[in-house]
Amino acid sequence: MITAVIIAAVVLAVAAVLIAVGLRRARGGGRGLKQRFGPEYDHTVARHDGDVRAAEQELRDRVRLHGSLKAEPLPPGARERYVAQWAGVQEQFVESPQQAVVEADALLARLARDRGFPDGERFEEQAAALSVHHPHSVNGYRSVHTAVYQKGGTEEMREAMVKARRLFEALTAEHAVDSSRNSRRSSADRGHAAWALPRRHAKGSGTS
Repeated sequence: MITAVIIAAVVLAVAAVLIAVGLRRARGGGRGLKQRFGPEYDHTVARHDGDVRAAEQELRDRVRLHGSLKAEPLPPGARERYVAQWAGVQEQFVESPQQAVVEADALLARLARDRGFPDGERFEEQAAALSVHHPHSVNGYRSVHTAVYQKGGTEEMREAMVKARRLFEALTAEHAVDSSRNSRRSSADRGHAAWALPRRHAKGSGTS
């Protein structure tokens, strides 16, 4: 009888510990996701109309599906070609902002594919994978992709290009597996100075 009581007490104690650990993980899961995804966490919550549970489940699914992805190195010479192409897109923006946005969107899709992310023809899947590894810069890609289909003003397209450049820089970096810190440093050090387009030279200024 005494042995049975001791065993029961041990079982209850173990169960209590497991429950406590589970509760701590449940409470800490949101903080961990928010720390990992940063602005992407807020973006996902907003997309789910404030439903934190649904947003966090989506983020966990992204990590499960894409967390083990390892960025592929660019082939020799590819980085230089991409940098030249991006410079050309920026120059094109002065004369044709809408066409430049289209070219930037396609360029980022190709670049992400070459780095080992899903093909850009499946934009949502590609963006989801990028968000796991580049959560601080993926929204710029979304902004450019949206600008392709929504005819906004020149200033809106310009801002989308500025944001998209952060992901471009992350994907063309020598060691861009997880660019969270690099992206924050890039935006702090270079910021909008990296975009050399004078507003007064752009056509169709700021109005849709």
